[in-house]
Amino acid sequence: MKRVWICLGAMVVFIIAAVFLNKAAKNTELDYEEVMARVVSSDSYQKRVRINGKTTTSTVYEIVVSYGGKEYDLKNAHNTYSYREGSTAKVYFSNGKMYADVEGVRSDTLAGKAHFVAVIGAFAMFILSMIFLTKVEKKSGGGPLQKVG
Repeated sequence: MKRVWICLGAMVVFIIAAVFLNKAAKNTELDYEEVMARVVSSDSYQKRVRINGKTTTSTVYEIVVSYGGKEYDLKNAHNTYSYREGSTAKVYFSNGKMYADVEGVRSDTLAGKAHFVAVIGAFAMFILSMIFLTKVEKKSGGGPLQKVG
C-alpha cells in the first residue's frame, strides 16, 4: 500500500508542476517571425497505431514550405487544405523551424516541453498507482466488493 501512496503523491506533484509550467509556457516571451511562405508540397496519410492491443489510425500531415531560398518541414499542421501546392501561406519562423501557428512555437519552448513531460508524468503515476492498488487488493484476498456471509 506504501507504493500506492508514493505514486499518488508523485502524481499530485506532477499535476502541480504541470499547472505552473503551463502558466510559465503561456507567459514565455516568444521569438518568432510571421512570414509568407510558398507551399512546395502538401500531403497527408493515415498511420496505423496500436495502443493496448487496439489498432487505430491517425492522420499525418507532411507539408513542405519554401522561404528565403530554403525548404522547411511545417511543424504542427492540422490539415492540408490550408496548404495547397503552389499557394502562399502565413507561417511562423522560429529558431530555424517553420510552424503552422503560434501555439506550435510555444509548445517547442523549454517551458512547453517541460509542461508536456509533467502531464505525461502525472498520467504515468496514476496508472502505476492503479497497478499497485490492484496488486495490493489481490494479496489481501479481495477488494471493496468482498463476499459477506
